[in-house]
Amino acid sequence: MLFKKTMDSIGLLLSGAALFLNGLMLLGKANDKNVGVFNLFVGAFQVIVPLYLIIVSDQSNWILYEKAAIFLFGFTYLYVGITVIKGMDGTGLGYYSLWVSIIALVYMVVAIIHYQDIVNAITWLLWAFLWFLFYFINTQDKDITEFVGKVAIVQSWVTLTIPALFTLTGVWGTEGLYNAWIAVLIVSVFYFGYIGYKLYFAERKLIMK
Repeated sequence: MLFKKTMDSIGLLLSGAALFLNGLMLLGKANDKNVGVFNLFVGAFQVIVPLYLIIVSDQSNWILYEKAAIFLFGFTYLYVGITVIKGMDGTGLGYYSLWVSIIALVYMVVAIIHYQDIVNAITWLLWAFLWFLFYFINTQDKDITEFVGKVAIVQSWVTLTIPALFTLTGVWGTEGLYNAWIAVLIVSVFYFGYIGYKLYFAERKLIMK
């Protein structure tokens, strides 16, 4: 059980690194193909590890449900890596991201109803939002790349990297930290609203003047 929990946490940690680099790539701070290679590494890890954990588990429905979530990340990173390295059209990745964003909303609802876990529910809501943004930038004409890059960077820390580090150090799940993290996630939501307004709506008002 400890091994499985550790591997899950390592997967979250590496996902945080990949998402952080993807955010930098969207902001033009990191080379596309270099980031694409790292996406392939993390994507492979996030497919191989959950497959192994499923094989050695009792394969109950909730174990399969939990590990299936990891595949959502794994195939996203693999798809991003291949798309970027090969210079492929991103519409396929975009519509896959739309599908995943809908699945993420299901995970959010289950987190509330079955697990009674508010932190997990808000986290899945944020991930659903991010996947929807990936759908948008790959299929729509409006350029919101800067906004998506900033959202990705923030989420890489507050939903993946830091929770993974807390879990690996054994402090995740304590009541004080749990309540504090609800506040962190809510502040992140307001921050996304603020930067979205600042980047697009405020700028549009200045242009109209």
